Amino acid sequence: MKFKIIGFITLVLIVFAISCQNDGQVEFNRYYSGGSQIYQSHCQNCHGAKGEGLQALIPPLTDSIYLNSNKTALACYVKNGLKGKITIHNKVFDEEMPSSDLSPIEIAKVLTYVTNSFGNKMGTINLEQVTADLGKCK
Repeated sequence: MKFKIIGFITLVLIVFAISCQNDGQVEFNRYYSGGSQIYQSHCQNCHGAKGEGLQALIPPLTDSIYLNSNKTALACYVKNGLKGKITIHNKVFDEEMPSSDLSPIEIAKVLTYVTNSFGNKMGTINLEQVTADLGKCK
């Protein structure tokens, strides 16, 4: 009987703790989990399951300095692809990244996933940010 009461109280506390997440955390969780699925189906083949890239051909997604420095351009890279040389972890990459047919919300989700995985911690990149960034694409 004692264990049932303790188990019930523990369950109530867990439910209470989960329900107390703020709106920002709920939004982050929604974007992050959706982004994980998009990454697996659209990005993982080239960038790897752990964001490690592909030797000298495809850059890794583990360089938070590069991601932070180019945060407003990331949506454009995903939507329009990327041509030309880039340097990540002191290695030069010159392979072309193809454009994608992802919607702005899908781009926001996959960028939230990438920028918060593989050692990166950059917070939520939401639909409004992506829409604004896409408007600035060259």
